[in-house]
Amino acid sequence: MSPLYLVFTVHDIDESFLETLFQTTTWHRFMYQNGDTGARADRFAIKDSTFMSMPIKVPSLEEQHKLALAFQKLDQTITLHEEKKRQLERLKSALLQKMFAYKSGYPAIRFEGFSDDWEQCKLSDISEKSYEKNTDNKYSTVLTNSAEYGIVKQRDFFDKDIANSSNISGYYVVRKNYFVYNPRISNQAKFGPINRNKLDESGIMSPLYLVFTVHDIDESFLETLFQTTTWHRFMYQNGDTGARADRFAIKDSTFMSMPIKVPSLEEQHKLALAFQKLDQTITLHEEKKRQLERLKSALLQKMFADKSGYPPVRFEGFSDK
Repeated sequence: MSPLYLVFTVHDIDESFLETLFQTTTWHRFMYQNGDTGARADRFAIKDSTFMSMPIKVPSLEEQHKLALAFQKLDQTITLHEEKKRQLERLKSALLQKMFAYKSGYPAIRFEGFSDDWEQCKLSDISEKSYEKNTDNKYSTVLTNSAEYGIVKQRDFFDKDIANSSNISGYYVVRKNYFVYNPRISNQAKFGPINRNKLDESGIMSPLYLVFTVHDIDESFLETLFQTTTWHRFMYQNGDTGARADRFAIKDSTFMSMPIKVPSLEEQHKLALAFQKLDQTITLHEEKKRQLERLKSALLQKMFADKSGYPPVRFEGFSDK
């Protein structure tokens, strides 16, 4: 490692316990009082000798071992849910490629009992652009269309309001199950995300977005289809990045002429349900991971001694400072 780092060995202490202790904030006050950010704002400055004089509070070796083991098991469980989530995301990515028809008219993998060609239609055959605007300022909940999180409230996404409240009369109304195309491109959305409003309320969106409703098609199926790359070639051939490198430019009329392939309604329902269940399981592992991370954060605060010499929460049988 670079000589900019301080490297040290330890003895007479459980290494995993000390590693976990440094994930707490119990030592931060010492650093604040004895160092500074130095000449570079991104680098903390403290002398090695001062750092090594840091006071720390440690319990008996037996209690150290027990604490270390508890946090190791907690970390392993967090990692297990993270890895399971990644596996399911890889599975979903593979199935999105295999279970939706492209040029051939047949997907590579199908549910048993389905063999008919998928029919090609234009997006305009099963959808209509929405022109409804917030002219009377009836709606005040501003939404955004995120490539990663779908359609969410702007305040939740940015932690603040971005839209000018005095100029939202020109925003489009987005009711539940309306679809929205966001032309902003990113690593997650090469041509911009297309998502469905699954919130239990109507909101409004900037007129930079294209809002459309659908009919004669399973909404969840279409939503999943737009998570595939089957429509990317059309976008590449019929649009461009425009004046702004982060925004894809395509005419609304051209976008609505997009060709898509769809199976029977029965097969649409079955595909939609399968991916909904997969998404629910992914979300379940993500939520479980977040819960465990919150639990770990709380335990790090409660199970390590501060000024008093006693942690607020301890394993049964331990009471010494």
